[in-house]
Amino acid sequence: MPRAPRTSVDDAKPASANYHANALARGLALLEMLAAAPEPLTLTEFSESTALPKSTLVRLLAVLSEMEYLVRVDDRPSYRLGHKVQRLAAAYVSTLDLTVVAERYLQPVAASTGQTANLGVLDGDQVLHICVAEPDRPLRFTTALGARDHTYATGLGKVLLSELPDAQLPAAVPAEPFPAFTENTLVTLADLRKDLKKVSRRGFALDDNERSVGLRCVAVPVRVDGDCLAAVSVSGPAGEFSTARQHAYVAALDEVAKAVTDDPDFVTALRIVHRSLRVAGRS
Repeated sequence: MPRAPRTSVDDAKPASANYHANALARGLALLEMLAAAPEPLTLTEFSESTALPKSTLVRLLAVLSEMEYLVRVDDRPSYRLGHKVQRLAAAYVSTLDLTVVAERYLQPVAASTGQTANLGVLDGDQVLHICVAEPDRPLRFTTALGARDHTYATGLGKVLLSELPDAQLPAAVPAEPFPAFTENTLVTLADLRKDLKKVSRRGFALDDNERSVGLRCVAVPVRVDGDCLAAVSVSGPAGEFSTARQHAYVAALDEVAKAVTDDPDFVTALRIVHRSLRVAGRS
């Protein structure tokens, strides 16, 4: 079996000044080792990976086993994670709220751009607004948290559609001709496909007065492990979305898209939301 990666148990850390804090840090490091291992780990493997004396490891493993965070599975001895770990994981998941987690990233974007920032996901043939952060100004785009909108006429929607396999695209839009909201609305699948190719090529989508007259929106994908699971956008008065400003907004959104996918809380909460969504083409 491949040797587990060496785990840090640095005694120079401030917590090591207290024996009990240091023991706790070491115990948690052992749990992290097991979480990363494909199968149970032996006492020898723990010792080789941590450089801790076996006598110290025996005490730590015994306490973790007694508290049911570990289970001893044989006489080597080797250990696997216990059921108490699942209880902690379930409690962690139950406290996550994607809207709350996302807001701390979107609110600064709304403040810096002066436009409304949005996080949306694809739910069947609709865009579901998971988080909306509005700027502090009288003239602004407003939408409700949890609101749904059309995919083919919105920035968020077009980003999400551009990431779908071509065969799934018809299930994520209405029957042709699509309802037209303005004279700029794309109403055929052929025209939409052309626009989605532009989205893929340039890396962002533009709603140019397509959903509402006087409103523009730019949006970029949020990718987790290479898959587009969401999109972020800014929306506002069309006159404030010159080409130069569009690129500035996209740069800000790209930074946010990267930041949220580096946040384990955001990624976990987003995956939880995705498990409840409809896949295009399926109810």
